[in-house]
Order: sequence, then C-alpha cells, then structure tokens
Amino acid sequence: MQRGNERFVSGTPRHPRQDVERREELAVGQEPHAILFGCSDSRLAAEIIFDKGLGDLFVVRNAGQVVSSSVVGSIEYGVEVLKAPLLVVLGHDSCGAVAAAIAQSEPDAAPLPPHIRDLIAPIAPAVEAVPVVDGHRDPSAVGRAHLRDTVAELLDESELLSEAVAAGRLGIVGANYRLLEGRVVPDVVLGLPA
Repeated sequence: MQRGNERFVSGTPRHPRQDVERREELAVGQEPHAILFGCSDSRLAAEIIFDKGLGDLFVVRNAGQVVSSSVVGSIEYGVEVLKAPLLVVLGHDSCGAVAAAIAQSEPDAAPLPPHIRDLIAPIAPAVEAVPVVDGHRDPSAVGRAHLRDTVAELLDESELLSEAVAAGRLGIVGANYRLLEGRVVPDVVLGLPA
C-alpha cells in the first residue's frame, strides 16, 4: 500500500487491476489484501490514493471514521470471512466531522441535527484531550487523537480483532492522509513486524 501511495503522490499511478478481465475474475469472489476503514470525505477515495484495483481493498467508510456496530461487524467480516491480514484506519486533515466536534465543544455552539450530533459524539474525547492554545484547539492534533482513540476502540469493541492481532493474523495501521500532498503517514502500528 505504501508503494501505491508513493505512485499516487508522485503522479505516476498505474491504475492496476481495473480492466474487464479483473472484473470477470472477481465475479466469483473476493480476496482483498487489506481492509480500509476511513472517513467518507470525497477527497480520499481509497483505491485511488493507494493506487489499487478492483478487489484489492475491502472498504468501510463513514464521516469521521467513527466506530459503530455496523463498522465493527464489517471489519470483522473482512478479517474472519475474507481473511484480510491488514486493517488500515485512515484519518485525514481538514476533516469536517472533527471540525464539527470542535465547534460543538464551544459553549455557544448551535445545536446540530440529532443524527449528525450522534455521529460526531465519539470524537468529543479527542477534542477534550487536546489543549486550547490561544483560544483554539488544533484540528490536526484532534484528528490524530481521534485516530488513536478509534484504533483503541476497535480493539476494545471486538474480541475477534484483538485476538487476531494477538495471534499474528492481523496487523493494524492507523494513518493520516495529507490532502495537499496526497501522502498517507502512519501513526499507530500494531501486530506488524518492525
């Protein structure tokens, strides 16, 4: 995945496995080599930023890469049924969900619609963990704290995932995507050889 991201960053993507033959090959099943859980932001399409093709990634996305029952179940399916050996949890800079969570921490914040409020509520601990400096919280620092919280929450919520990491069947990488550069930068690495 790192090599694919480097190709994307340098402007030399190969666009592998995106042809008719690959589509026909996948009609009978899938064997993705990684699961990607990331934000649904339109600026970071997983297959594009990692220069991957059809069937390479099992992708789960929602605004702010917030853990939910459906997210955990989808990731567990990728690990247990599809046997993917790698989970990448991908945050990014300039995340709207993180910005909304920061804004909601202000005493005079306007109320949000209930579904949006519930969606960003899990980001609040990361907001609180980042100190206010000159009247503001650094959104990048909040995003990184939320990424680490998300990885920890996935392991807390799923015995299957934590057992797979302990058994050496699953590696987890928490990473941040830099929108301007197109670069994915690892932040948390679990269960992978050094």
